[in-house]
Amino acid sequence: MEPVTHFLTGACLARAGFNRKTAYATLAMTLAAEAPDLDILWGLRGPVAGFEHHRGITHTFVAAPVIALVTLGAVWLIHRYRKKSPIIPPRWGLIWLFALIAALSHLLLDYTNSYGLRPFFPFNGHWYERSIVFIVDPVIFLALLASFVMPWLFGLADREIGARRPVFRGRGWSIAALIFIVLWWALRNAEHARAIELVRNGGSVSEPITRINAEPSIVNPFSWRVIAETHDFYQVTEVHTLHDQIDSDTAATIYKPQVTPAVAVAKQSWVGRVYLGWALFPVVTDLGNVPAGNAPPPEPGWHTVEFQDLRFDRNPGATDGSNPLAAWAYIGPGNEVEAIFMSGHEQD
Repeated sequence: MEPVTHFLTGACLARAGFNRKTAYATLAMTLAAEAPDLDILWGLRGPVAGFEHHRGITHTFVAAPVIALVTLGAVWLIHRYRKKSPIIPPRWGLIWLFALIAALSHLLLDYTNSYGLRPFFPFNGHWYERSIVFIVDPVIFLALLASFVMPWLFGLADREIGARRPVFRGRGWSIAALIFIVLWWALRNAEHARAIELVRNGGSVSEPITRINAEPSIVNPFSWRVIAETHDFYQVTEVHTLHDQIDSDTAATIYKPQVTPAVAVAKQSWVGRVYLGWALFPVVTDLGNVPAGNAPPPEPGWHTVEFQDLRFDRNPGATDGSNPLAAWAYIGPGNEVEAIFMSGHEQD
């Protein structure tokens, strides 16, 4: 999920009751809930390096206790140099435990979307994704935001009438927001399974299905983009589960491209190994001598091989760089890798 949702989740968890057990619970859980995304710093070493390590070791069950420990250290330093004593004393063991819970919430949120994560890395590099919510879910964001805004609004009314301000506010709203998110996941999970069932049993795919998944819309839990893979092609279909409707008019068939010598070399390159290890529905195409998105044009005789994943590509085959998660490799006439790119930026 995007960073703000992670921050809000950690804070909401703390306000649900953990902040009554020890000082700094809200601070620790807010920081730990977003800390796994520090792996974006790998992007400083180039786009392919950033892609390779994103949602890697920091998004694992192995790293979660370490992240909680680092968060504990940061909170201890703040406590050490803070002049004002907290309302309740810090209990450092509980702070570590609560930070661990918040770090695990990050993994759970990332698992629910289409991008996925590798929770058992480095022992198992397999990607897991539930694909029931979009990477940015406005409904979850608003539920979390409301759990903070509503107590503040009611606090304004209390101050108007001179009521005493409680030490810990918003517990009920935070619990309600968390329950709502679980119910929202349950609804989306059921509709996700329903969308897959409709396509699998609807006879709309002419060949046996080898793999199938449904990708969510941003808001509507009854609208899904189902991708069915066969031996020869992918079929992408819009499905509306509220009325059990398969929109055959918008169905698209994407045939698997030919594996040319340039494609074979590109698949064995650094970007190819990383991309194909992550992609669920990959399309690898030899585009010939055309530019890779917004990248500089290839030299004469070079082939541009494009990597796409249909989960995120609404326009398969486009060469304008409109897919933010596309990657490319320039393959020279001697079948050597000349350059690799992601999002139009070259990896040094």
